[in-house]
Amino acid sequence: MTDNAKLNPNLPVLSWTSSQKGIIMGSLFWGYFLTTAPGGHLSCKWGPKYLMFVAMLVCAVISILCPFIALNYGWFAFSLSRVVLGLAQGFLLPSVQTHLAKWTPLQERNRTIAIVLSGTQFGTVLTMPIAGYLAASPWGWPSIFYCTGLCGVLWSVVWLFVGADSPESHPSISDREREYIITTRIGSSSHSQGMKTPWRHILTSRPVWALTAAHFSFNWGKWTLITELSSFLRHVYGYDIKSNGLLSALPPVCCLLMVLVFSYIADFINMKEFISLTLSRKISNSIAQWGSAIGLCTMAFVSNPTSAVILLTVSIALTAGSFTGSIANPLDLSPNFTGLIMGITFGLGTLSAILGPSITGFIVTDETDRHQWLNAFYVAAIVYFVGNTAFVLFGSAEVQWWNDAEKVEDENE
Repeated sequence: MTDNAKLNPNLPVLSWTSSQKGIIMGSLFWGYFLTTAPGGHLSCKWGPKYLMFVAMLVCAVISILCPFIALNYGWFAFSLSRVVLGLAQGFLLPSVQTHLAKWTPLQERNRTIAIVLSGTQFGTVLTMPIAGYLAASPWGWPSIFYCTGLCGVLWSVVWLFVGADSPESHPSISDREREYIITTRIGSSSHSQGMKTPWRHILTSRPVWALTAAHFSFNWGKWTLITELSSFLRHVYGYDIKSNGLLSALPPVCCLLMVLVFSYIADFINMKEFISLTLSRKISNSIAQWGSAIGLCTMAFVSNPTSAVILLTVSIALTAGSFTGSIANPLDLSPNFTGLIMGITFGLGTLSAILGPSITGFIVTDETDRHQWLNAFYVAAIVYFVGNTAFVLFGSAEVQWWNDAEKVEDENE
């Protein structure tokens, strides 16, 4: 969008500064931050199906309109459109968690969560290389927004016909499957939509705040790398936009594969009860965040592009451990209110997804300066280390007592 004169001279170059681009990268998360907690609460009370349908449809329409806004109204209006996109996206992840709580047997929890949420990685894997080719095509970078927006519309239509809030409300699954899911999911009541939300107990829970710290550090590192990786490879190592797209897709490909590996290993360990579920969550998350921090710090010791790509790939791939660590943890703490827990913890954690790319934009004033990029990577490594340390010290995977409405009512009496 900002460096396409050689690719498509028919499209104007958007002369945005590094700081403006950093703000744009983080602007989606301002909207996301505002709606994750309300989205989680509403998904618990109303069910996730129609919330997900409306949210995805809004995201799709805004994506299709993005090129028109950017070309005609400038970077600030484009940032505002990303804020609206974030407002809609904020409903999705908490609703997915609420949905998983109703559909996931305990023995299959890690695999189910990993397979469903790895869709974010799979989408990135597909989009990165395709975006590179679309940007270099006669249709230019606007076609990236049009294609992804149309995919969102298609998903919304399919979901409207095949989705359901829970096994109890699904019209076509077999009675055997319905009974199996209902009897093997743990801590999730069929009457959870009518339960009173234990706000005070949630907001004063130590494991909830430890989880918030883990999500904060996860989002900082993840979104800093995802949003800035393409610029780093292009400006520091001179990769053209086609090869840049393929290389930018390499880390999410490896992460996607590692998600599946982590999930199967975690389910096997939990099924055999080699260690407690709490320890399993903490080990997975430590591999993800402390491992990634070490990888980012090691960037200072490499100077050739191949080694840099390998280290960044390893750093991003290791974050797959978070899918069987902190990302799966809301369902452990409170199956009845898992969407709300995810909304609160991931919503507050999203502040780092705003700060990470924005601060990177201010640190990296010269995008060709490798040392400025290293400083941004060091900051991400420190955040990774501190956030996971809080999760290791204070986190838990035990179902919290306030998940049971009767116990909360007895305590209030």
